[in-house]
Amino acid sequence: MAPASASTPGISPARLAERIRADALAHGFDAVGIAPAEAAPETATRLRQYLDAGRHGTMDWMAETAARRGAPRALWPQARSVIMLGMNYGPGGDPLAITRRPALGAISVYARARDYHELIKGRLKQIAGRFVARSGAGVKVFVDTAPVMEKPLAALAGLGWQGKHTNLVARSHGSWLFLGAIFTDIELPADAPETDHCGSCRACLDICPTGAFPAPYQLDARRCISYLTIEHKGHVDRQLRPLMGNRVFGCDDCLAVCPWNRFARVAGEARFHAREELRAPALADLASLDDAAFRALFTASPVKRIGRDRFIRNVLIAIGNSGDQALLASAGALLDDPSPLVRAMAVWATARLAPPERFESLKARRLESETDEDVRREWRREEASA
Repeated sequence: MAPASASTPGISPARLAERIRADALAHGFDAVGIAPAEAAPETATRLRQYLDAGRHGTMDWMAETAARRGAPRALWPQARSVIMLGMNYGPGGDPLAITRRPALGAISVYARARDYHELIKGRLKQIAGRFVARSGAGVKVFVDTAPVMEKPLAALAGLGWQGKHTNLVARSHGSWLFLGAIFTDIELPADAPETDHCGSCRACLDICPTGAFPAPYQLDARRCISYLTIEHKGHVDRQLRPLMGNRVFGCDDCLAVCPWNRFARVAGEARFHAREELRAPALADLASLDDAAFRALFTASPVKRIGRDRFIRNVLIAIGNSGDQALLASAGALLDDPSPLVRAMAVWATARLAPPERFESLKARRLESETDEDVRREWRREEASA
């Protein structure tokens, strides 16, 4: 049984819930709901099944924090309610149009503006501060920075439902909601969970370039382009590279085709201003970035956290997929890069674009002096050993 409310005398939990909803909307959030801190029992079970199947890839932190991630009260035992908030970041135009322009780099919609963590966490702290002042409650604020399963909690709080692409879908905002959470030790009236409205639609599953959905409502991160371009630190599987197209950071395909997007009431362009230089950057320009230029271009951007070498790896895969002979020089310029991760993908891109005789000539001059086995394997066009 939950302890008695710590709220200030005269302010009921129901009234506190009303006030925090009003504050959330006043601070620019588009959706707010309240869930009990006792997560749905199947949440932890599904997480364990996902991890046991190895579908988290190299994201070891998911396994390391599984116990706390599986239930809010495992993360904070004093928690009684979770206030879930959503902010729409939907683009004004077609986010997939750039994927049909192979000489350009496609950066996911959320990463074209300043890092959303800064904006959302600042506003969450303001809302939580007002809540504490009214109630005397204890609170904790999270924005994708702790082992919190935001999407199941948002569904439990009535913000939407987890679609077949495993992302949250809201009837009023489609698939474009950033999520934040306020945990509190006060028991607040909970909202009814949203029901699933996907029906027979499978647009998100069918459009996935790499087939990352083994079944509806299941994701294998090891095949997901967002994982491969952002979380994965090593070489990308040779079989997956041609399927990635020109996506150099993230992938919006499954989000962008969701039919519920047409009912979205708010476009995020007004709130999250995409930087012009990140809307449609030329692959040739991206390939020329050294570490200092990379840091300068992606200041205050989520792209910055993956570092220059992983980003250039992604760019070179896009160059290899471009079919554009004009980009061969960009790949060739990186054959001597200090990073083996970059050199390997420069070889792969060169092999895709160069005439066979030219590739063999480059190979004859460079293979013998190459010391990294992964790069040597690319010159030999061999599959990596299991």
